[in-house]
Amino acid sequence: MTDQENDLSAARLPAPLPSPLPWYARPAARAWTCAAPSPDARAFHASLPGYASTALHELPLLAAELAVARVFVKDESSRFGLPAFKALGASWAIDRILARDAHRAPGPGGARTLRFVTATDGNHGRAVARMARQLGRRAHVFVPDGVHPAAVAAIEGEGAEVTAVAGSYDAAVRDARAAAAAPDAVLVQDMAWDGYEEIPALVVEGYATLFAEVDAQLEAAGAESPALVAVPVGVGSFAQAAVTHYRSRATAGLRSGRGMETALLAVEPVGAACVLASLRAGRFTRVPVGVTAMAGLNCGTPSSLAWPVLRDGLDAAVAVTDAESMSAVRDLAELGVSAGPCGAASLAGVRAALTGTGGAERRAALGVGSDATVVLISTEGAAANPGL
Repeated sequence: MTDQENDLSAARLPAPLPSPLPWYARPAARAWTCAAPSPDARAFHASLPGYASTALHELPLLAAELAVARVFVKDESSRFGLPAFKALGASWAIDRILARDAHRAPGPGGARTLRFVTATDGNHGRAVARMARQLGRRAHVFVPDGVHPAAVAAIEGEGAEVTAVAGSYDAAVRDARAAAAAPDAVLVQDMAWDGYEEIPALVVEGYATLFAEVDAQLEAAGAESPALVAVPVGVGSFAQAAVTHYRSRATAGLRSGRGMETALLAVEPVGAACVLASLRAGRFTRVPVGVTAMAGLNCGTPSSLAWPVLRDGLDAAVAVTDAESMSAVRDLAELGVSAGPCGAASLAGVRAALTGTGGAERRAALGVGSDATVVLISTEGAAANPGL
């Protein structure tokens, strides 16, 4: 490494996280397996106008900083013209809802008048609104406190009715559930609870396209299967898709020749780490939430559908501060990657896991050596957070 590279790497080292590090690890997760996701969603996405794989950037300076062989960032700053990955889940779920309801007669409650209702911290709601607009449908989106007015305006710009909720994301979900009880409405939520699982499962299936793209892009780059994949976590549905992809029997044969299996790291805000709290407690756990720059991750309750998958299949979880996330936003921007605080949380989380006091032990728990390939999923671009 040159002196300049050393200087740049040193400049990117974040300030130490609070001690002790909010951390959980269970290396035995790599032995857990599950059924492979359906390939139907990827075929559907490929058939849509404007579909293309989002970029996978290789960033050697981050590899040097993290003392690994290669680092790639999956850049979701433009997916179907939106600044986040959420359209993958929303489009597939809505397509399946309409196919399911196609037999219903027109009129009140019929397929021709069906409107889509959802709660959102920003990106999911805009994706639902965009799909509704393209299909000539109506959308009603509930947003909690903390969503920037510009993000709300972007949802309204898709033609959706927006209702502000004085409270948390969980409160917005409750209001959306009530509104979706109308005969002409259907709830399109990326979070499951007892009795509401079919549509969140479709959303998770839609997210699988992203990980299939990563497989193909790594192969094209001549890279090993990743030793570590880091994913930002809100209610856990996206992390569920990651675990399902990498733990499924279909991908078991794609492991690298050296036998290294992929470790999966969940990254949450310190003030909304419901999955980390659940993992530590060994049971489904709700946590109170406040305000965070990582608005899309500001969720206090895990998805009931995601929780057992995350409990059994996640290797580790870490919580990071807003300062850590914003530092990662700036560093990725310097390297040419547009990321919002939620997307950059992946880098902040990997830095926390692989460096600092106890870093050697955490690296060992994750199975990350100097020859490792690391993939960071940046779930949103800077445009998803126009107020920052």
